[in-house]
Amino acid sequence: MPKIYRVGIIGSTGRGNYGHGVDSAFTQVPNVKIIAVADEDDAGRKEAQQRTGAAKTYADYHQMLETEKLDIVAICPRWIDRHHEMLMASAEAGCHVYMEKPFCRTLAECDGVVQALEMRHLNLGIAHISQYSPVLTTVLSLIRNGEIGEILEIRGRGKEDRRGGGEDLWVLGSHVFGMMRSIAGEHPISCTATVTSKGQAITKNDVVEGPEGIGLLAGDHIQARYDFSNGITGFFGSKRNMAARPTRFGLQVYGSKGIIEMQSGYLSPAFILRDASWSPGRTGSNWETITSAGIGQPEPRKDGSYAGGHIAAIKDLMHSVEETDETMCSASDSRGIIEMIAAVFESQRVGGRVELPLKTRVNPLSLL
Repeated sequence: MPKIYRVGIIGSTGRGNYGHGVDSAFTQVPNVKIIAVADEDDAGRKEAQQRTGAAKTYADYHQMLETEKLDIVAICPRWIDRHHEMLMASAEAGCHVYMEKPFCRTLAECDGVVQALEMRHLNLGIAHISQYSPVLTTVLSLIRNGEIGEILEIRGRGKEDRRGGGEDLWVLGSHVFGMMRSIAGEHPISCTATVTSKGQAITKNDVVEGPEGIGLLAGDHIQARYDFSNGITGFFGSKRNMAARPTRFGLQVYGSKGIIEMQSGYLSPAFILRDASWSPGRTGSNWETITSAGIGQPEPRKDGSYAGGHIAAIKDLMHSVEETDETMCSASDSRGIIEMIAAVFESQRVGGRVELPLKTRVNPLSLL
């Protein structure tokens, strides 16, 4: 008989709520029994119970973890200021975790969680839903088969709306870095970045407490370069109020024979330009669509919603538990994404290139 996973859900109404529908996604996954939901807010807790069909509710998630014998804990709040404590409590209770992104506020917090999970042989999945995309799988196959030649560089950008700069780096850049790491196939070994505010290098006077529990934050313009050990160079940029329609949010992979463009999202189509000059205006070449079925093929899948990404990630977590394997975006991968974010501020702080892994494990802005 298939294993039935006992799931507990942690929400926080008014402080990140239940993320982007993380709680509801579990109701659409086979072999799941939602045992309980925990939320300090009475009304929010009642609504979550109605949405999920949870048998029990708790005002204190610690009590839920102590009382119920859970297999998986869903850490749903979008705000990240309590992610570390929720993750550590879940690990101490012996539970695997699926969670809303971003991972944790600092590398020190990330280190603690990775160690706590590893020592108990527990797995983690996180809602970087692009990492679970079958379109990404197709793109990686095309790159391996030489469709755009040798990768020369990868360029990513955030949404660049009112959050452009430091907040965009955290909230949306994390998705881009996940894809960049997958495509590069390596961890970055260094970062060189500039962080400015109104055209000037940030100082401690520019540092503020960021929204959604991010912690210390600064800058309205980010420009970052990452060097990978295999010779690939990655770039990330974000400038406040420079958003485009359609959005630039995502990344482009520049190869010796062409370009692949990927949007962030679970089943968002990708695009390929098979043109070594990267200039369709000069050569008459055209962009072609990439779906999970390949170049120029209609998308056969019907699970392209945000919930579809959660479901794929949850199933991947269950598979990793059963096969004692890593998830497609593990705790270690999640820490690597946070390290790419922290490296931007550390490079600005020291005024030049920084090597990864970073020696500084606190928020670099606290050291300005």
